Amino acid sequence: MTTADRIPLFSGVITALVTPFKDGQVDYAAFKTLVETQIKAGVHGVVPVGTTGETSTLSMEEHKEIVRLCVETAAGRIKVIAGAGSNNTLETLELAQHAKAVGADAVLVVVPYYNKPSQEGLYQHFKALNDSVQIPVMLYNVPGRTVIDMSNETIVRLSKLPNIVGIKDATGDLVRMSQLRIAIAPGFAFISGDDPTLLGYIAHGGHGVISVTSNVAPAEMVALYEAAAAGDFTTARDWQDKLITLHKVLFADASPSPTKYALSQLGQTTDEVRLPIVACADAVRPLVDDAMKLAGL
Repeated sequence: MTTADRIPLFSGVITALVTPFKDGQVDYAAFKTLVETQIKAGVHGVVPVGTTGETSTLSMEEHKEIVRLCVETAAGRIKVIAGAGSNNTLETLELAQHAKAVGADAVLVVVPYYNKPSQEGLYQHFKALNDSVQIPVMLYNVPGRTVIDMSNETIVRLSKLPNIVGIKDATGDLVRMSQLRIAIAPGFAFISGDDPTLLGYIAHGGHGVISVTSNVAPAEMVALYEAAAAGDFTTARDWQDKLITLHKVLFADASPSPTKYALSQLGQTTDEVRLPIVACADAVRPLVDDAMKLAGL
């Protein structure tokens, strides 16, 4: 296989799963049901314990058990990209080693937050992971949460390491998508981390989305992606019009509280979150209801 023939390891709709809670504890039974629901809807993968999974308020034991249970439940039917991000490189290595041990397909690793590392620090953080754990790594650039923005130059540099296989790009900057695609060898997965811009991201050469909306509307997100990937942008725009309001209102309060409210309305989990996130505001709930109706839910 030539370089030009290389196919990205990940593509399609990959759901950034919520972590269900019940009476303050992780509801593992509800989590298994959520994974099964996603698989039946046709998604291509899931991310347990990412930002939407409230990873920052989970204990290490909870985090590891959710990853293990996700891999066990998926049973090879879809890809599992385990969240393994931290602002502590040693903790990232521990989480990645656990993900590999239980059989996850890859790890999603966010730019280290709070520390404000330099671009060289970012490179060395991800290089340490590349060198220490033999598992595919997806970079996660979300400067709105981490403060630090991984530069195009650093992303290109990291793409040359053997275990760095793609990026979740939550910058919303479609120009960067085209710049990176030109600069990086084929086979690198460009995954949007921003539901509203998925349509444009695909048009610029992206391969899919790690989606919050697909928690609530998985089949609909798959339909949007498949139409766009096939070049049927008329159909894709129709789906975009149905989903765009939902994309936006799921962030009308601190995420994932609106998403959990929506799932509670569908009878799939409670709307419980963990502090410092609080339950979806009363003023936002009717907005979510209306957006779900517009999406056909």
